[in-house]
Amino acid sequence: MRILIAEDHPDNREMLTRRLERRGYEVHCAENGAEAVEMAKSCAPDLILMDISMPVMSGIEATRVIRQTPQVEAVRIVALTAHAMESARRECMEAGCDDFATKPVDFAGLVALIEKYAA
Repeated sequence: MRILIAEDHPDNREMLTRRLERRGYEVHCAENGAEAVEMAKSCAPDLILMDISMPVMSGIEATRVIRQTPQVEAVRIVALTAHAMESARRECMEAGCDDFATKPVDFAGLVALIEKYAA
């Protein structure tokens, strides 16, 4: 399974990449929403872990663009955010995210989400 991590914080990217690769996933990384949109088109991920608060283009905006791009509109997107309020979840889902996970990341819970979409 190919996973695109869209995350602006280098430590978070590195930690997620290392842990997901150890589980056998192919991981690609983007540092902002604009990169995430371009990489979604070029690496054809099965799933995107989308940080919501990023520079250049937010994860919300990137999700909306991806949902309007025919070649990648169906890719699964899991929002990652430190905002655990229901309004944040609603905003992510309205933008087109398939699921929602909070930071700090519960890795076991995140893997369960990934596996849910791998089936």
